[in-house]
Amino acid sequence: MQTSILQKYCDARLPWYTIYPTVPEFSMAIGPTDCEKWLRCLPAEESVSLYFHIPFCRSVCWYCGFPTTITRRHVPILNYLSVLREEIRLVADRVPQGLPVSDVHFGGGTPTVIEPAEFLALMELLRRRFAFRKPATLAVEIDPRTFTVEMAEFLGAAGVNRASLGVQSFDPNVQKAINRFQSESQTTAAVENLREHGISRINLDLIFGLPHQTVRSCVESATAAVAMRPDRLAVFGYAHVPSYMKRQRLIDEAALPDNVVRAEQAAAVADTLVAAGYSPIGLDHFALPDDELALAQKTGRLRRNSLGYSADTCKTLIGFGPSAIGRLGEGYVQNEVATGSYSRDIRAGRLATSKGYRLTDEDRVRAAIIERLMCDLEADVPAISAAHGFSGMPFLHSAERLAMLANDGIVEIKKGLIRVRQEHRFVTRAVAAAFDAYLDRLPY
Repeated sequence: MQTSILQKYCDARLPWYTIYPTVPEFSMAIGPTDCEKWLRCLPAEESVSLYFHIPFCRSVCWYCGFPTTITRRHVPILNYLSVLREEIRLVADRVPQGLPVSDVHFGGGTPTVIEPAEFLALMELLRRRFAFRKPATLAVEIDPRTFTVEMAEFLGAAGVNRASLGVQSFDPNVQKAINRFQSESQTTAAVENLREHGISRINLDLIFGLPHQTVRSCVESATAAVAMRPDRLAVFGYAHVPSYMKRQRLIDEAALPDNVVRAEQAAAVADTLVAAGYSPIGLDHFALPDDELALAQKTGRLRRNSLGYSADTCKTLIGFGPSAIGRLGEGYVQNEVATGSYSRDIRAGRLATSKGYRLTDEDRVRAAIIERLMCDLEADVPAISAAHGFSGMPFLHSAERLAMLANDGIVEIKKGLIRVRQEHRFVTRAVAAAFDAYLDRLPY
């Protein structure tokens, strides 16, 4: 990819467009009352997805951009689980009885800091309060460094069928620079334990753009990951935002690769994974041909949500825990970010919604265009607009960046169909940003 293109369009501050509008547009004008009303209005027959944020880790990874708490003690986790169970009851009392669930995801933090028996009890509570559709997808994020055989056994007993393991990099120099020491043998052991207990769908996460990372070390990490034959790999670009995430101030900025090197790393990892039989999915995922993501992409059902790429087609996502984002019929809601504030609200018997966003009809059209660009690297703007009762021409004309993207050969535009050229897929966010009506208001 040309250096001039990278310098012009590879802006790490651009949104990842997991949702649209993005979180900076959320307002405190949307609160618990709105969330309760939206929950009560959910269609009783439509399946929903559930997301649970477990905000605890045993050690701090300096690159991490998620709200987490470091604890070696178990009491804070037990106290948190007590609050989380109460939030489950509060939500279940406000949605239609027997609301069907088809997808559950435990993220963090490190969900597997929960003791095995407590995790099993949490799943039993969910099954009592919601109607689980078969076969439901139950996914858990795992830190291989603290994962045990006992936890693998209990996850299997709880019905978990997909696990996502953080790797980031196997390079010792990089691991030292980000304060995350994790061997290949630890990761391999975790994968084998999961498979032995019936959890066969495995995801691995890699990151490029980390301090002291090179193209060679990225390829070596990808090669080691491929040897474990996961069903999917996510290859994220490190976003360095120390003004927002204080822990990132411990990272040596002088050791970070520039945009050109970052693009070389991303391309080299992609080439390695494709050569190993993985299909590229959207901007930064790769999957084996028989994985749900690959099948969803082939049939035009690939989705983009707050967790990234997904084959989950549910319109509704209910978030639990501090900072969790929900997608309900009328818009988005987000819980209090601080665990203390979240817990006080729930213990007081009220939902912990701190802010949110009420979608307009225009927001929904723009969101649909952006989602197709991020998922398919193309979008039929007139067709998408017509499906929402709009003319596509205003969106094409108002996207001033489109002409520049076309002149630079990033996209092809024919009768309103916008297609990102494959060699420029790594700048797809810049294409999606052309349809972001709020981009100029982002805080940077």
